[in-house]
Parts: sequence; structure tokens; C-alpha cells
Amino acid sequence: MMLNGHLSEALKQALRTGLQFDKGTAFDPIILLMKTTHTVLDLLIAFSPFALILLTVAIASPILVGGWVFSTKALMPQFAKLNPIKGISNLFSKNALVELIKSIAKSVLVATVAYFVIANDLKPILSLSSMPIESSITEVNQLMTHGFITIVCALLFIAAIDVPYQLYHYANKHKMTKEEVKQESKESEGNPEIKAKIRQQQREMARRRMMSKIPNADVVITNPTHYAVAIKYQDEGMSAPIVVAKGADAVALKIREIAAEHRIITLESPKLARALYAHTELDQEIPEALYAAVAEVLAYVFQLRTFNQQGGYRPDVPKALPVPDELDPHSLIPAPSLINAEVSVA
Repeated sequence: MMLNGHLSEALKQALRTGLQFDKGTAFDPIILLMKTTHTVLDLLIAFSPFALILLTVAIASPILVGGWVFSTKALMPQFAKLNPIKGISNLFSKNALVELIKSIAKSVLVATVAYFVIANDLKPILSLSSMPIESSITEVNQLMTHGFITIVCALLFIAAIDVPYQLYHYANKHKMTKEEVKQESKESEGNPEIKAKIRQQQREMARRRMMSKIPNADVVITNPTHYAVAIKYQDEGMSAPIVVAKGADAVALKIREIAAEHRIITLESPKLARALYAHTELDQEIPEALYAAVAEVLAYVFQLRTFNQQGGYRPDVPKALPVPDELDPHSLIPAPSLINAEVSVA
């Protein structure tokens, strides 16, 4: 529609030039060929804006749908494409059947629309030969514009169905199976089995380091069976007691065994053991809220060491350790108000 006047004028000029020739031109093939060449070049120049618009649309449409992808992979020769067996199998594939149905549907739709357009404009088309040249050219422009717009609307209807299908087909085609996902994970992040084995070895090394510190502990506080926490304190270099080892169930049993082997005092205090296990980290100081309870335990331990070495008065086992209820994970479970603590010395 924008190039209507420009193209009409170019066609008229081409027709006028083509009908103007003398006897010498008609019988001289070289001159006739040159004249025809000039006419064709003039028409190509006249239609170049229209071709440029079509080229821009042809390039921009795929970019809007799938983005800009430039690759020379398709230009590389692939001898597998020359395989006739594979080519025949592609002809009878599901994708080939879908593309065939789509092509037939597109052709039928466009042909049907074109038929109704021509049938609707049949009388004006037949009357073109009896109209003056100026009027006939204007009428041709209007008929072509109407036909183009109608067929483009049909193509837009096809695109509204075909584009979502192509996007779905592309996404579905590039989905990876579970095995492919696992393989990609192995290649990018490493084999999960090996990583799990490494983590297991790291835990074992950390556990061995922790167990090696138990012989230097001052006391092991137990649940008595579920938890065990080893405490150490030195007047020099420590502002508060630290936890050198802790564990539950099987680890707790191992801590008690090592403590017994190295004659480390073991004190049974369920509430304090649970609080220490839940609120302390290895090689870190105990919470301030547990200072008083641990201080009583350490005072008892130091007094018991003196008794074992020098004799005299045997200290009493702490009966009621001041452990805040909010630090005990089992504080909601009814429990006696006093902690019955027992001590065992290997």
C-alpha cells in the first residue's frame, strides 16, 4: 500500500518503454537484448524497497520467535545425510507426517481464500480490458492490495497455530531423559556417588579428630545412653570451658568407651547432656546460660581428682544442676525437678 504509486509508475514506464521500438531495434538481437536488460534492471530497482521489506520481515520473524542464533554447523558436510536408509526412515517419521499435514492444510487454506477473493472480484477483473489504462492500473492496485491483505490474514491464522506448535515441538525435542540429566550432572558437578564417598570420608576424618581429643578432656557428661559430651577447661588461655567432643547413640557409646579407656571421669546428667549437645559446637565455648551448671561439674571433677590422688574428703555428686528449661530439647516432657547424677571412675 505504501509503494502503490511508485510501483504503478514503474510498471507504466516499463510498458511504455517496451512498446516503443523501431524496425532496426526489432531486427537487431543485441539492441533488443540490451533494451530488455535495461527494462528488467529498472523494474528490479523499482521493486527493491518491496524486496527489502520482505527480506527484513523474513529475518526478523524467526528472531522474534526463537532469538538470534548464528552457527556454521549446518554448512559443514555431513555424510550421514547421504544415507538412503536414514532418509527413507525420516520420510515415514512422525515429524514428517505432521509437516505433510501442515503443508496440505496451509495450501488448502490459502487456495480457498484465494479462490473466494478472485470469485468476489471476478467482474472487476474481467472489465479491466475495457477500461482506460490509468483507471485499469488503479483498479489492479486495489485488487492486488485487497487480495494480499486477505491472504495475509489467512497466513496470520496459520502462524497463530503453527508458532506455538513449533515452540512446543522444539522444547519437547530438546528435553533430556533422566539418564541424560544424571550424566550431565556427573560431567558438570562430578559423580554423586564419588562425592558422597568423599563426604563420608570427610565425616570419618572429622570424627577421628574429635575422638583423638577425648583423652585430654576433663569430664564426659552423659544422658546416660543417648548423648555424650566431653568438656575441657584450662585456667590459662580459656575464658570458658569448651566442647572437645559430642555425639549421640553409637558415637556417644564410642565416646564413653574412649573415656573409660583413658580414665576420664564420666558424669551422668541427662538434662545438662541434652542441653550441651543441642546448643554447643565442637571446639567452641559453652553457652553463658550453662556456665553455672558446668562450673559445678568441673568443681566436682577437680575435687574428685584431688581425692583420688591425696585422699581425704570425697566430694558429693552434684544433685541439682541449674540448667535452664529453655535449653533442654526435652523440656516439654515431664521430668523430676532434681537430677539424679551418678559418677563412674574407671
